[in-house]
Amino acid sequence: MTERKHRIVLVDDDPDLLRLISIRLRTEGYDVKAVESAAEALDVVPQFRPELVVTDLRMEGMDGIGLLRELHKRFSGLRVVLLTAHGTIPDAVEATQLGAFGFLTKPVDKDELLTTVERALEQSALPGVDEDWCAEILTRNPIMEERLRQAKMVAVTDARVLITGESGTGKELMAKAIHRASTRKDQPFIAINCSAMPENLLESELFGHEKGAFTGATRRNEGLFLAASGGTLLLDEIGDMPIRLQVKLLRVLQENKIRPVGGTDALPVDVRIISATHQDLRDLMASGRFREDLYYRLNVVNLHLPSLSERREDIPLLAARFLAEAVEESEGEDKIYSPEAMEMLVAAEWPGNIRQLANVVRQNVALSPTPVIGPELVRQAMGGESSGLPQFKDARDEFTRNYLSQVLQITTGNVTQAARLAGRNRTDFYKLLNRHGVNPDSFKER
Repeated sequence: MTERKHRIVLVDDDPDLLRLISIRLRTEGYDVKAVESAAEALDVVPQFRPELVVTDLRMEGMDGIGLLRELHKRFSGLRVVLLTAHGTIPDAVEATQLGAFGFLTKPVDKDELLTTVERALEQSALPGVDEDWCAEILTRNPIMEERLRQAKMVAVTDARVLITGESGTGKELMAKAIHRASTRKDQPFIAINCSAMPENLLESELFGHEKGAFTGATRRNEGLFLAASGGTLLLDEIGDMPIRLQVKLLRVLQENKIRPVGGTDALPVDVRIISATHQDLRDLMASGRFREDLYYRLNVVNLHLPSLSERREDIPLLAARFLAEAVEESEGEDKIYSPEAMEMLVAAEWPGNIRQLANVVRQNVALSPTPVIGPELVRQAMGGESSGLPQFKDARDEFTRNYLSQVLQITTGNVTQAARLAGRNRTDFYKLLNRHGVNPDSFKER
């Protein structure tokens, strides 16, 4: 597959600076859309679908702060870097609180520009595939994009598909996508978890039963094979299907007919079967728990989905979707992860895969008192040791260190400017830096 260029929208009402930065970014292989106003940016983002917006703070009409607000409202998870001048430091502080990824001070240093852009793109939230049939599957991971390409090819046939992968990797979403891309898309899609019910109940659910077939069968049940007629039936966790039902399923696949429990007549069925499992069916066959002949009937095409730790570039965009969903459900204010918190999400192991990520995001939204979700909430939600309630002195010192680091980052290590922003004289500010072990040189442009 041809590697897709990263897309960046650049916004500045200074044509000369706009041209200069555009050249620098395009030279590095980025696809750049350069516009001269926030209004133009809001028009091009839906069509251009950038992974990053770099915008000036001071512009005619809507300024960079207004653009930042609108972008986070309309395109949750899209990272924004702001271009700042010395006179816009108070605005930079506000932008930090609103979730701006970072700042570049004019005149823009080339190395700092490219480093900041690279870091921001690692946390952007743009899926690499944007088609209706697989819109629920967010990815820009090459393995997942290849699986989607294979899924689309097999979808137009009636070949049976076995989807494998760890729990929480999105196997049911892939099955739904195959159904939507098939000629059966206007017919039912029905999923059943083969490990979620006792054998007798599973048999009745799948194949149906006649009235009086067993105690409690007070009426006829047509079963899911008939209910999904003309459409697709997903047999989730097929590895947990009891051997007796495996025999019955094999007969259905051979004859395209079902016999309801308690019935005497075989009824024709027209259903596409997709199976899914987190288990290795070959191991189950070796131990006698899964029939080999059924395995080859089901495994005509195999799609193995990677774990979330194998597609880390998808974590920011998945987190952005879950953030938007959680905020909408709670009817609260928009939220965004701080760069440090997002880096923690991207670096995590995620044994529970996408399902675990969704749970962490929902917990973060519920417990975050501010629009920007910090790393401590992420650490707690992922089972890390909470620091508990710190001593007052420790909490004050930690706040002071964070505050000093923030103002030095904004002023790129200029102590005089940072002291003025903090409302302290230069001598006192130097004492604070020494007391808390903060070195201003580490914030200066290299």
